[in-house]
Amino acid sequence: MALLDWNSSLSVDVSGMDEEHKKLINLVNNLNEAMKQGKTKDEMDRVFGELARYTQSHFASEERYMEKIGYPGLAQQKKEHAELMKQVSAFKAEYDAGKAMISVKLMGFLRDWVRNHIQKSDKQYGVWAKQNVKA
Repeated sequence: MALLDWNSSLSVDVSGMDEEHKKLINLVNNLNEAMKQGKTKDEMDRVFGELARYTQSHFASEERYMEKIGYPGLAQQKKEHAELMKQVSAFKAEYDAGKAMISVKLMGFLRDWVRNHIQKSDKQYGVWAKQNVKA
């Protein structure tokens, strides 16, 4: 069973962003599966690194989209993205130093953050775009 399943409540009604969110959710699920299966440290490093890199890339893409459409909530989005990346970077440094492990607690945090961020913050730019951007 996946840690987080894509469903319509996670759609922001912006096709490119929905596709990126699906990939992000898939990568979170991959990390969770690797943890549950007790994969080797090398494999965990690979999966965790892929998730961290993709998250950074997705945030940059999403921020470019919001800038392009003139979304007024861009500054708050950037702040939320930066805060998560700061937390992930701090955890990754501890993990790389052997001081932390990928755990059920971490996976719960990632699941909740992704779900809540998409359903609350990201949905707002989707609604704004529908009302303010001509196709």
